Amino acid sequence: MIEANVFKQILEENEGQFPMLTLDEFFSGNSEEDTIAPNQWGQGRPSLGEMWEMLRKVELMPNVAWVRVALHDDTEIIEENGTEILNLAGDSIVVCTDMKSDELKKIVNCEWLCSDGVVESEPALYYSCIPPIPPNYNCLEIVWD
Repeated sequence: MIEANVFKQILEENEGQFPMLTLDEFFSGNSEEDTIAPNQWGQGRPSLGEMWEMLRKVELMPNVAWVRVALHDDTEIIEENGTEILNLAGDSIVVCTDMKSDELKKIVNCEWLCSDGVVESEPALYYSCIPPIPPNYNCLEIVWD
């Protein structure tokens, strides 16, 4: 999981705009199940580990340029016992691909994810640290709520 000081530096360098995180930056070492789709956790949503495993497979597909986690406004850095701690709140998963939304929806199995579906996205409007988008690719977002 991304460290609080690294996250803080990214925020400073990008005028407070949240970065989109790599899968490792969000999932590695993250054991807080309610950090993404909290309303679906305990209601059938797979564990963070299961989601991470599936998303890594998607990221390796030949027609996928990258996969990132978009953060919710509830993400914050808090101080606890004199230490800054990052409380992540994932909002959605962004997939840069040449697939259509229906195809991605089937591949990620939105029903299994307890997701509300896949929509087209323009992450540059809201986030920093966005990798290049290859020609003829677009961004699709796996969303909840």
